[in-house]
Order: sequence, then C-alpha cells, then structure tokens
Amino acid sequence: MNPAPTIAIVGRPNVGKSTLFNRLIGKRHAVVAKEAGTTRDRVSQKFECGDYEPLLVDTGGLEYGKQENIEANIQIQAQIAIDDADIILFVIDIGNELTVDDFAAVDILRKSKKSVIFIANKCDNSNIEAMSYNFYELGFGKPITISAIHKLGVDELKDSICEMLKKLKFKKASIKNQPKNQNSICILGKPNAGKSSLVNALWGSEKVIVSDIPGTTRDSTSTEITYKDTKFEMIDTAGLKRPGKTIGGIDKFSTLRTLRSIQEAEVVILLIDGTKGVTSQDCHIAEHALEQEKGLILAVNKIDLFEDKEEEENIFISRLRRRFAFVPWAPIIFVSAKNKKNTYKLLDLALEIIGERNKRVQTAELNSFMQKITQKHLPASTKMKKPKFMYASQVDTRPPKFVLFFKNQSNMHFSYPRYLENEIRKEYGFNGTAIDLKFKQIEGNKESHLGK
Repeated sequence: MNPAPTIAIVGRPNVGKSTLFNRLIGKRHAVVAKEAGTTRDRVSQKFECGDYEPLLVDTGGLEYGKQENIEANIQIQAQIAIDDADIILFVIDIGNELTVDDFAAVDILRKSKKSVIFIANKCDNSNIEAMSYNFYELGFGKPITISAIHKLGVDELKDSICEMLKKLKFKKASIKNQPKNQNSICILGKPNAGKSSLVNALWGSEKVIVSDIPGTTRDSTSTEITYKDTKFEMIDTAGLKRPGKTIGGIDKFSTLRTLRSIQEAEVVILLIDGTKGVTSQDCHIAEHALEQEKGLILAVNKIDLFEDKEEEENIFISRLRRRFAFVPWAPIIFVSAKNKKNTYKLLDLALEIIGERNKRVQTAELNSFMQKITQKHLPASTKMKKPKFMYASQVDTRPPKFVLFFKNQSNMHFSYPRYLENEIRKEYGFNGTAIDLKFKQIEGNKESHLGK
C-alpha cells in the first residue's frame, strides 16, 4: 500500500476548508478570504500527523446544480480530489442550517465509498456545539466539532485521522530530517501566459483549472511528476501582476504565495506569452528569480499561433537577449503547452540546471584559474593602491557560492566583478543558474566582508 496516503478536505463553499487546511499543515499556504469560491485549484501539502506523513488536499466548494465556466472546473477538480483520496474530511459550517449543497456533497461521498471523517467547523462556544446533533440526518453520525481559526478540537481531529490511517493499514513515515526537494520547479509568468496549461501538459491530465479568464489560478499548486526516473515537484503559481494592478485581499495573498514559491524552488520557468511579446513585467518577474539566486529558463509559449515560426523565433530570441541582458546565462526554449510541443525539453533543461547548481570546483583548481584570469586582466582602479587577488574558495552549492579575497578590494572598479563572473562561467559553465560572488577585503591580518 502507498506509504503516503492522500486526505482531501471537501464541503460546500465558505465552510472554512482552507482555514482548516492551513491549521493542519501549520502554516498559511492556502489563500483564505471571506469571498466564497476563493479556492479554485486543488492545493496540496504534506503535513505531520502523529507518525504519518499524509498529503492534504484543499478543494473548491462542492455546489449543487449545473455550473458553468470556472465554477464547472472547480467541481471537476473537487471530484478528482475525492477520487484520488484515501480519506475525506467532510466539513460543514455548524452556524448555518443544512443546505441542498450539503446533501449533494453527501451523495457524492457515499458514491465514492471512501472513508469519511465528519467535521463541524466554526464551533467557537459550547452553545453552538450543541447544534452538532442537528447534523445526524446527514448519516455520518456526530461530527467532530472544531474551530479551525481558533485551533479548538484540531488535536482531536488529528487523533481521528491517525486512527483511520492505522485502520487502513498505512505505513508510518517520519518527515523529520528529510532533505528539501532539489527537483522543485516553479512556473512563473503574467496572468494567462499558459502556466496551468503547461502543468496539465506535463501531468497528462486536468490537474489544474485552465480558463481564458486571467487570474484563474489564485494559489500556488504543487504537482509531482516523474520523468526519466526523476521526481519533479511542479509548482504552478498565480500570475504576477504589475504592482499598480495588484489590489488588496486575494490578489495580495496570491502574490505573496507566488513569491514564497520562488524561494522554495530550485529552478524557475518564466513562461512568456508568445502572442504578446516581451514586456517590462516579464523582466520584473525574472528579477525576482535572480534576487533569490535560482536557476532560470525563459520559455516562450503559444508557438502554435506563430505564422512564420522560424522568423518569429529569431526575432523573439533577439528581443529576449536584449531585454534580459541581466541574465545572459538563462537558456531560451519555445513551447506550445496546448500541443505539448517541447514541454518535456523543459524538464531536460531543468535537470541540467540542477546539476550545474550542485557543481563544486576544487579549491586548488579554482585558485590556479583565478590567478590566471586576474593576471590576464588586472583589476582596474582610480586609486593609488590597486586591488590584488589573494585566494578564493567555493563555499556552497545551490546556488554555487564563491568567496574571493583581495587586498584593497574597496578600490576595485565596479565592472570587475562582472568580468570575474563571465570568466568563471566560460571555464566552468554554471549554465542556467545564478552564481554568488562574495568579496572579502584583506588589510594586513584583518579581513572585512564586502558584498558582490
């Protein structure tokens, strides 16, 4: 049996599913707002529950009746989550009367024949808890009463989850001291660039909602993909809007989730809408990846709409190299998420970049090379005391980090670090990833730390 069970949280809209999701995983991951229907895609995260490590899935609200457009896709996503789950956390709002949506959800759960834990949320005082007996007619017995926002009853709920996992004979698995996933890929881009379509193309099914309406994706959704015997974690993000276009509430939280996803990723794929050209916002998004020193791929999407493919690609490459001159090491690839053209080449590139990010140069070899390039092009300075290279060392990977020791480093011309980076890249590659050069100034027997 799969040692990583899946638990889905379902219920009608606005009963507190995302609040419960955040409470169980111990951090604010899913977007929470008073507006019903905030959660659209399936949002998932592993969490520690006793001796188990289940995957918890938050879903959009289940509603009765025929839905259209995005609402219909939300229902599809919720149904897929139920089909994939081993345990269902069925949540109702104890402060409201039962509705047709609650009974419709019960009907779906009964047909699924999955194990269900019945939860009454928003139980903030003992008087409301007495109302839980009104929900016996749903047929799941007395619900576990909780207040997700105030953490009341959550420990009892976790105990019930552990008991059910034990009953279903899932293996115990500790999540302590597990290494961070080095194969995590974050997909960034402006709204409607095709990020969710790309995830679906790689996954091979409707993993996330795709719509022509910009802003469909609000949360950062994580999907595990196996390619060439390597597991990748694909993180689909909400489209990053220009600062002036971002309003409060959901937009603000979605942007914060996206920025946090960049921090957690090893490689960032910047997806650019090939029908819209390169914009300042695309460059701004790439700057976020550079600031976090990540691997970076520039992917131009929707090439299926190009009229003269070769000519338009050449024009695009010229524009990209000019606009993204601050990341000349980032590879460019043209894809069609709709037609699955070159989509798996993205994973091949990501594997190469991850290898580059883990590359380490031996100290003796590095110092020999640094002596050669600093003698070839001596550090320029307007001061009398010229900078002089002393020694260097690579101190870390992911990204590759180097410490360079100089005498009179403070007198170094601002362009010299760029020269050093270019020469290091020519010799050792580091294609597709940022590298970090830190300088230490040596004055007699003292060292002073200076940034890049």
